[in-house]
Amino acid sequence: MLELKAGPLSARIHPEIGGIIAGLEWQGPDGRLHPLLRAPPGLAPSTAAPNKMGSWAMVPFANCAFDRIVDDGDRRFTLPDNALDGGHCIHGFGWQSDWVLLGHTASHTVLEHRREAGPDPYRYRVTQEIALDEAGLTVKLVLTNEADQALPYGLGHHPWFPAAPDTRLRMAARGALLFGDEGYRATGACQLGDGGPYAEGAVFATGGEVAWSFLGWDGTARIETPSTGLAIVLTASESLRCPVVWAPPGADFLCVEPQSHAIGSPSERAAREAAPLKRLAPGETLEGWLRIVPEAL
Repeated sequence: MLELKAGPLSARIHPEIGGIIAGLEWQGPDGRLHPLLRAPPGLAPSTAAPNKMGSWAMVPFANCAFDRIVDDGDRRFTLPDNALDGGHCIHGFGWQSDWVLLGHTASHTVLEHRREAGPDPYRYRVTQEIALDEAGLTVKLVLTNEADQALPYGLGHHPWFPAAPDTRLRMAARGALLFGDEGYRATGACQLGDGGPYAEGAVFATGGEVAWSFLGWDGTARIETPSTGLAIVLTASESLRCPVVWAPPGADFLCVEPQSHAIGSPSERAAREAAPLKRLAPGETLEGWLRIVPEAL
């Protein structure tokens, strides 16, 4: 485990367990220690199933390739099933990989994940640069296609933010995918008037599942929890403006996942038409960053 620290912020990172940022904490002006990412006591990170804690990279695509298919309209190939016998490939391969440590200081680290073999054509290198300063955490991902052919790629990061019944989410987007009856498979897309359901800072908890794949996000999300006196501001690069917002019923967390494409874009035509993966030639790169900043309410 690596530990980073800068002023009132500290982070815990496990390179060998998917390069996960397993914990991020902030000591507020009142002296209280606030978790900025979900890190339940006794819950350890794992590569056996997607972690419901911390924040971790999604590469070489984000979210789900349904039926293990990647199809960008030009190339079509099959991926391994890593979705717990669900018949899908979820969140790519980075979260199940041992990342190599390239550099480390008290407040900064660089990790590398490389895929050089497998039953599919994906061959790539991705670096994850994680840096703390006294105001916040910044994560930068840079992915390079190392295959001998052009292939569709995507990027994302999957933060799990703590939430309470009074937590409010404020973020604006121009559109969203429409889902059918079968597990987040897109049937089309729609325009959202006035910035969508969270443009005015709606209370997040609804009693039911929340699931959105937003399009045309403006790049800023603010999570406010008056009962804890904490606000968390998430910002992301222009390359990661297709965020997924998700939580199951009654959850003590909410996910706002900056990513480069819509849910299901690797495999679903309707999602691909709304926000596709990016086709990279050999040696070409795709990059993006996100930043998490705490504020006292």
